[in-house]
Amino acid sequence: MKIIIAPDSFKGSNTTIAVANTIEKGIRKVFPDAEIIKVPIADGGEGTVDALVLGAGGEFKEKTVTGPLGEKLTAKYGVLKNGVAVIEMAAASGLPLVPEDKKNPLVTTTYGTGELIKAALDDGCKQIVIGIGGSATNDGGMGMAQALGVSFKDKDGNELGSGGGELDKLATIDISGLDPRIKDTEIIVACDVSNPLCGERGASAIYGPQKGATPEMIKQLDANLRHFAGIIKEQLGQDIIDVPGSGAAGGLGAGLIVFCGAQLKSGIETVLDVVNVDKDLPTTDLVITGEGKIDGQSVYGKVPVGVGQRAKKYNKPVLAIVGDIGDGASAVYDHGVDGIMSTVNKAMPLSEAMQRSTELLEDAAERVMRIIKIGMDIKK
Repeated sequence: MKIIIAPDSFKGSNTTIAVANTIEKGIRKVFPDAEIIKVPIADGGEGTVDALVLGAGGEFKEKTVTGPLGEKLTAKYGVLKNGVAVIEMAAASGLPLVPEDKKNPLVTTTYGTGELIKAALDDGCKQIVIGIGGSATNDGGMGMAQALGVSFKDKDGNELGSGGGELDKLATIDISGLDPRIKDTEIIVACDVSNPLCGERGASAIYGPQKGATPEMIKQLDANLRHFAGIIKEQLGQDIIDVPGSGAAGGLGAGLIVFCGAQLKSGIETVLDVVNVDKDLPTTDLVITGEGKIDGQSVYGKVPVGVGQRAKKYNKPVLAIVGDIGDGASAVYDHGVDGIMSTVNKAMPLSEAMQRSTELLEDAAERVMRIIKIGMDIKK
């Protein structure tokens, strides 16, 4: 029997590689001689660098960059064996890097994300995959572009400062200093957000509150991004304001499209392509995936459904082992997942389930393998 294990992490308890290793232990209690291929997966958000470096092979690197509040910090990124760089913008410009009492998207910057892109260019990478989930910013990617050499000036010729609160002062954009290596680099943004840059579904209105924006700040930030988009259209000839995904990560999606020529693609599809999961799917017997909680929202770009849909191209059965089964989980049965097994084997509080996550995961893998073995014996 050949089995592919391709799970997401179980947030708060197990990394994606730990989940894969634990599921393997449970499988081998029933099928000790099974051929097992572990492919750590992520959806473009937190854990993408770990998943791709471990799943596709490569090395982790570190770079001192500018944090969202201007502080210096060490950010991790990856370079894969094939020379592709993998970056999480959250490592340099993420919300967890900002103390609760200092959340303020008027001042937070994506400058450090630009520094990570520059580090990848310095490594000689010709393709960069960027996960842009979990941002603390609302600057339209201005900081990122400044780090790469773009100049944003006010009417008096002064360079703008940091944050979305500065964008209303923008008078001119000068791209002559943009790092020339960008034009020879393919940049893929792993993004499942379709929000436009501005408006009631835009970056500021939808994601501003979690970044510390008050209702008044949201109006200001939205107006500033609208002004930013207007200057881009006028001076650079790109109409970005209504492009789906341009509002991702506080408008970083827009900035990456305009200044880096980036392509916005599905996070899970991007990851599956980079780790080349299709290489082993045609010859596998079973695909096991999983995540901490599966529910009706899992059909929108989450790992189990992404893996399931890819496996169905080869007519392979897909099983999801999950920590919790939420409302509407049965929707995944129409999107490539054939069965769900919960790790919880008795009534218990969430705290206990999290604490015993590894033990319960191994037990669930063993239980489901025993059920599969029964089916195989009956078929004989």
